[in-house]
Order: sequence, then C-alpha cells, then structure tokens
Amino acid sequence: MSNIRYEVIIIGGGPAGLTAAVYTLRKELKTLIIAQDLGGQVAMTHEIENYPGLDLISGPELITKMRQQVEKFGGQFVFDQVTKIELIDGGYQVRTNTGEFTTVAIILAFGLTPRGLGVTGEEQFKGRGISFCATCDAPFYKGKTVAVVGGGNSAIGAVIELTKIAKKVYLLHRREVFVADSILVERLDTFDNLEKILDVDIVGFKGDKKLEKIVIQDKTGQKADFELAVDGTFLEIGHIAKTDWLKGLIDLTEAGQIIVDERGQTNQAGIFAAGDVTTSPYKQIVIAAGDGAKAALAASNYISKTTGKTILPDWGKKKK
Repeated sequence: MSNIRYEVIIIGGGPAGLTAAVYTLRKELKTLIIAQDLGGQVAMTHEIENYPGLDLISGPELITKMRQQVEKFGGQFVFDQVTKIELIDGGYQVRTNTGEFTTVAIILAFGLTPRGLGVTGEEQFKGRGISFCATCDAPFYKGKTVAVVGGGNSAIGAVIELTKIAKKVYLLHRREVFVADSILVERLDTFDNLEKILDVDIVGFKGDKKLEKIVIQDKTGQKADFELAVDGTFLEIGHIAKTDWLKGLIDLTEAGQIIVDERGQTNQAGIFAAGDVTTSPYKQIVIAAGDGAKAALAASNYISKTTGKTILPDWGKKKK
C-alpha cells in the first residue's frame, strides 16, 4: 500500500484511533490506520465495566469489536512504526520502517506508554494482577489486598481510592520521602487499612495464572529480600509520551504531550490528535474514544475546506 494517497492517516490503534477511523470512514474518506499493535493499554486490561452500554467486557474483546467495525466500513491497517512526518504539497508524507504514504490529514492517536519497573514477572502479569489504572480497575479489588507502587500524586490518588474498597492497601515507595503534594501525603495517616513500606525496591512478581506475590528488596540492607502476598498491584509511576520524533512539527508540552484545542487540532494545519497522548486531562477509554470522534470530525471539515470535497454529515450516510 506504499505510495497510495489517503485522505486521512490515523497513527495509533487504541480506542481514540479506532473511533476516529469509524467516523472518517462513514464519511467515505479513504483512511489508513498505522499502528504497532492494536489496543495499547486497553489490550492489557482484563475487565472493563465503565464503558457505556457494555456492562462488562475484556480489553482485548473491546478492541476486537472496534477493529471489526473499522473493517466493516473499509478501513485499512498497516502494522508498523511511524518514523517521520513531512509536509509536502497538498498534505503530508508519512514514513514508516517499511514504507511511505501520503495523505491530506493526519490524526495522532498513539497514546501513552506506562512506565514499568522492568523486573521479572512484570510482563507476565500485566492485566492479570498488575494494572496501571486505579480508576479503571479498582472496583475489581473490593475486599481484597492490593499494593500501590509510587510516590507521586497519581500513586497517592490511587491509594486514596483503593482504601475505600480494599481490605488492605500497601504503599510501596523507593524513597523515604514522597514527591506528591503535601496535602495528599497528609491524608495517608487517616487510613486504618493502609501500610506504608518505604525505601524499598520491587525486584520481581510471582504467581501462577495471576499475580500472587511481590518480591521486595530493602534498600537499607537491614533486611533480606521478602515477599508480600497481594491480589493486585497498581504501578503508578507515570507514563511516557513517546513524541520526540514530532518535535519541530507540532507543539508539545514539556512532558511531551501533544497540545490540542477543543476540536483536537494541533498548531499545524491538517494534523489533529486525540486520546491519552494529548493534553486531555482525563485518561479514560470512553474519553479517548470521544476525542477520536472529535478529531475525525475536525479532520473531515479540514479536508472539505482544503480539497473542495463534499462530505455528508455522519447521520446522512446511507447503508450499503
């Protein structure tokens, strides 16, 4: 499919990108989705119960349904890594490791990458006891024992949320001092079911089909390695926006997130962005999907204005 000209290229295969594709395809815009994989963080989520209308669904199942919907409308996929975007006459050239594609408009929707610990068992238990989102997964641990790893605002926020429903919460931090806001740190002393374990390193995770234990090393050297029995662990040590390759093309925050307006437009005409990789404050599946829809509608209007193509409203699309 190299050298084929598209009207929209979507970079990213998570909820934001797949939703954007549904909207551009229903407007009969020639659309290509380029992604290294489908689903992103959602694909690592075992159960989702806060996506409207679906009650309870697994992350992989939700992404499969989204992909099928995109394919039903004629969407095309290329599984590769985008390495460069260049401005050309009439649009943009998108380069990947194996090909080049041209397009009128681009929607960036490749999400954030959770920071991991890089220890034994981490990959094995992602979605099977290891989570990166307390807001998403906390309800599944009602009455159970969990651990939160981290010392910033997101970690303390996760602790505050989990203490309301879990039987026991451990807060594991590699330092003795927290970097979170003091007002949040002060609240930690008000929870009877919270135990802080400080100045430690996580060196591994153990279990059979799901996570059962955390292997912990005392950084002071006063105690030998020990294991902590838990039902789940939340890694709240931040996320990475892998956007260095976009510097000089669009505006980014200091943290690398893509700056967009309320329609998903970046500072570069014809380049839009949606989902977790943007400055959108809430990182949730349904919000990412909504962002994708907005960016797709904005991109459609941009294409109509720049090419003169008549685009029917979404509700005017006839079934084939």
